[in-house]
Amino acid sequence: MISVSGIRGRVGYGLSPEVVARYASAFGAWALSQGKSKAVVLGRDSRVSGPLFHQIARASLEAAGADVIDLGMTTTPTLQLAVEHHHAAGGLCITASHNPIEWNALKFIGSAGLFLSADEGREMRALVESGIPYATWDTLGKTHFDGDAITRHIQQVLALPFINVEAIRARGFRVAYDACNGAGGAVIPHLLELLGCEVHAINLTADGRFPRPPEPIAENLKDLEKLVKDTGAQVGFATDPDVDRLALVSDTGEAIGEDYTLALACRVVLRHRKGHVVTNLSTSRVVDDAAGEFGQKVIRAPVGEVNVALRMKKEHAVIGGEGNGGVILPELHLGRDAPLGVALVLQLMLEDPRSISQMVAASPRYAILKDKLDLPKAPLDAVYAALREAFPEAEADTQDGLRLGWPDRWVHVRPSGTEPIVRVIAEAPTRDEAVQLVQRGRQLLAQLA
Repeated sequence: MISVSGIRGRVGYGLSPEVVARYASAFGAWALSQGKSKAVVLGRDSRVSGPLFHQIARASLEAAGADVIDLGMTTTPTLQLAVEHHHAAGGLCITASHNPIEWNALKFIGSAGLFLSADEGREMRALVESGIPYATWDTLGKTHFDGDAITRHIQQVLALPFINVEAIRARGFRVAYDACNGAGGAVIPHLLELLGCEVHAINLTADGRFPRPPEPIAENLKDLEKLVKDTGAQVGFATDPDVDRLALVSDTGEAIGEDYTLALACRVVLRHRKGHVVTNLSTSRVVDDAAGEFGQKVIRAPVGEVNVALRMKKEHAVIGGEGNGGVILPELHLGRDAPLGVALVLQLMLEDPRSISQMVAASPRYAILKDKLDLPKAPLDAVYAALREAFPEAEADTQDGLRLGWPDRWVHVRPSGTEPIVRVIAEAPTRDEAVQLVQRGRQLLAQLA
């Protein structure tokens, strides 16, 4: 599967060593063609196929003439920061993020530390089709190893001006953590210890043999919920395998939903910084409510991290991210960053006398319903027009499919960028009201089938 900024597939099926070699070489050649550097940063998460693909990618980048800066096993945000640190031409992260164990992927990062834009992705993929300009014997790349990237990442998080490290350390928070045997086991426990936390952790063996489905959504966090209850932890943290998404379990042992990660992060950042918040069109209104408490505006961008990051840059946003647990802080870098999210949540717990469960209880609650249908043969424009006609009072956003919004609910209909399906997502104060919005979208799509 080819997306805006990467490729992914099941190992041994769509994603073969040959495919990895071809795309890694094409990316290396494209990055060098930008003329900013000969260096390309390389890293991987903990997946079982990672070491194999890592070797292939490193050789392929060298074959394109790139000097590889190898981080070994790392996190996606660590690699993004390393691209900036080394002033590299780009970065390649071997990770399938939250996908199941049989998947892997290549994520391509540009010289600014951002995932490739749609135009950049097309330019890079054009080399795969037209022919990759490999290096000659005297211009082959070399590899250098950087074993300090994770340490630098942690220190950059702790150096943020509104993270009061000493005060957090003095509180001695008791926390629980589930790494799902991903790369987070090499980062999050150390960060928590530096912040003076009493840490109770599970699934820290970074071997990619996930003990549960790796996406950190509420239904996959039963063991973490139990750990929070058994240890009396004040908060539970869960990360996906490449550590750019963070989910929370409250002090009562309830997974509160990934949208709350960004909402809570906004509450602490907006105490110290005034400005816009940017998130995608499918993120919960809990983020709007959090921003509204500080009189700040939420700006919506199309789904996709790079779309949010570019809009944040344009709007000079002080914080942003996605409702999947991805928090982006421009003062650190324009990428989703779970270690950052951990530090921000602990800072909020320091500043707010309420527990996490009390903060959530004091906020408006919504029900989100996510559905998907086969992509119809007819254009989706007819569905969009019918929805707008059915709900003329709603505010329409056509940046990415169609999103209709009201003060307390919304529905978003969009074609998937990676699968031949249409996603229909709705949020309302109650599940029944969200179901009604989704069903209306389904009815209109069925008429095009």
